[in-house]
Amino acid sequence: MSWRIGVDSGGTFTDICLFEEETGRMEIWKSASTPDDPSRGILDVVSEGLQNVGGDLSQVSFFGHGTTVATNALIELKGAKTALLTTDGFRDLLEIGRQKRPSLYDMFAEKPQILVPRDLRLNVKERLRADGTVEVSLDEEQLREIVNGLADKDIEAVAIGFLYSFMNPQHERIVEDHVKEQLADVFVCTSHAVAPEFREYERFSTTVVNAFLGPVMQRYIRRLKDRLIGNGLRIAPHLTQSNGGVIGFETAAQFPVRTLLSGPSTGVIAAQEIAAYAGFDDIITFDVGGTSSDVALLKGRQCKKTGEAEVHGYPIKAPMLDIHTVGAGGGSIAYVDTGGLLKVGPESAGANPGPVCYDLGGTAPTLTDANIVLQILNPERILGGRMKVAFDKAKDAIGGLAGQLGMSTEETAQGIIHVATANMAKAIRVISVQRGHDPRDYALMAFGGGGPLHAARLARELDMTRVIVPPTPGALCAVGLLMTDLKADFAQSLLSDLSTLTPDTVSTALSDLEVSAGEWFDHEGIAAENRVLQRTADLRYLGQNYELQVSFPDGEVSDQSFATLRERFEEAHQQRYGFAPPDEKVELVTLRLEAVGLVKKAAVQRAVSIEDGEEPVPAATRPVWLSETQGTVDCPIYQRKDLRPGHKFRGPAIVEQMDTTTLVLPEMNAYVDDYSNLILEDAR
Repeated sequence: MSWRIGVDSGGTFTDICLFEEETGRMEIWKSASTPDDPSRGILDVVSEGLQNVGGDLSQVSFFGHGTTVATNALIELKGAKTALLTTDGFRDLLEIGRQKRPSLYDMFAEKPQILVPRDLRLNVKERLRADGTVEVSLDEEQLREIVNGLADKDIEAVAIGFLYSFMNPQHERIVEDHVKEQLADVFVCTSHAVAPEFREYERFSTTVVNAFLGPVMQRYIRRLKDRLIGNGLRIAPHLTQSNGGVIGFETAAQFPVRTLLSGPSTGVIAAQEIAAYAGFDDIITFDVGGTSSDVALLKGRQCKKTGEAEVHGYPIKAPMLDIHTVGAGGGSIAYVDTGGLLKVGPESAGANPGPVCYDLGGTAPTLTDANIVLQILNPERILGGRMKVAFDKAKDAIGGLAGQLGMSTEETAQGIIHVATANMAKAIRVISVQRGHDPRDYALMAFGGGGPLHAARLARELDMTRVIVPPTPGALCAVGLLMTDLKADFAQSLLSDLSTLTPDTVSTALSDLEVSAGEWFDHEGIAAENRVLQRTADLRYLGQNYELQVSFPDGEVSDQSFATLRERFEEAHQQRYGFAPPDEKVELVTLRLEAVGLVKKAAVQRAVSIEDGEEPVPAATRPVWLSETQGTVDCPIYQRKDLRPGHKFRGPAIVEQMDTTTLVLPEMNAYVDDYSNLILEDAR
């Protein structure tokens, strides 16, 4: 037998999904993460998961991995000591940034720390014009002096970013060669390779972040790969990118900035596949982990991509799924602020010490503790009985907050849930209402360890009437690793008026991108019949600051291609902003090409239905405190493994499974569809 494995390493738990190719059998497993060395936790969960199914690493035909190593290193500023070599006169660009000051009058606003101190930001004599022609030739003698000077400063990484290098990378390549020759053990990256697009501040920022994370990711990937191969893995492992695809470990080590949304992106991919089988075209994904909640909007089962985002305060130009994150997860700490108001997050208790109920030394009350105290979560054991819960300690921790607020313990616990729900709803409004979408037109797909626990209340907060809980929600990001393809993105900025562009100019640019994609296909060993190319373009009205991305017409480039592009752009502009002036000039800013290497993927399985009239039988009941009933109610407790297609029941009820717990509110109907999804419908 052969197994395809997906592993998602989160802040609290590490999840594994195992898919047996011969039978379609799918199994999941969870174990505690090891923040001090994530590779150890990954090997632990892989070993335990394979042991449960009677397999070993030598039988693994695909290994995919989603990680938060790069994200955590950036958040905690635990990257490498980095230098920046840039065009003479532009060393301070990272600090100057853009003249956008949304927190201008916020006395307590904190700017993100500059990743390269000023004495390590060095001017190089060179200059290119906007069209890529040379204004000032590169001074190689000065360059050698600069690089020699870095040799004594314990530099681990060097970022190289020059003006207009995306039009002509010649100078950056020469500097790269010098640095590699003189500083052999230093991580080096160039802006034309990391982010070959216009906007120098964002391009330099992305390149610096990539350099800052490079040595960290290289060490992590090397350690993990050695452990996997040392324990019997015989194939090349892969890592998830922010765009929802996977790449080889070597490419990920070279471009770690592409993995900043490594974890949540595959959950969106899995949700997309499940929605297709379940018959839902428009969904909003709701992924709650231990530290944060990640949300995304899928119109027609497609999640939009963005070429630019701000990650923890740092502008990043890299293709990524349009996922919005808020600091509200199971480990989010609840506290009373100086004004006497109850707050939840963004600080998290993480995996160690974790919530108070884990009994690992945590003392700060969390969202998980609130659900334990109300007995929405099992007050004795969770994780399918594997983890014992310290109920009394959780109750004492929540009680301490209750004393500060002058409320009962139960009211305080429910207040924590209400605040967290409001934070989650705010995140969904950002990706829906603020972008011209009505959340009431969408179904909410809940996953992650805490998504199904809070989905019913979140749906009611947003007037959404349907919730989808997939069969293995707590490990859906790991499942998604087995439902995605290899992907890489390539871009070329043109900055040209659409009305004056010639088909030959665009055809040449696309051909250059296709050559780069072909080299990547060859490097990844993708067979010709499994290669797919998808073209898009970033457009804007002339004079606008930001672009909208639309699909580029298939086939040979012609004047009709440009007319179609304009139509698609105007539709997108109307959707986003509510207007689309027909007489304004449109500018084609950047051409993009996504290369997709098709691989064998896990498939959603149809389950066996019940006999007509068969009713689901609760495994137990327990008293649960619900604000909807203004007190305690005896709730039937169903085991997810006992629910089969055709089963129906009505809330209030709780559904337990190893990887999560689902709350069904009063006046909600629940049923199981043909693919074992649990569907909640509001009957109010």
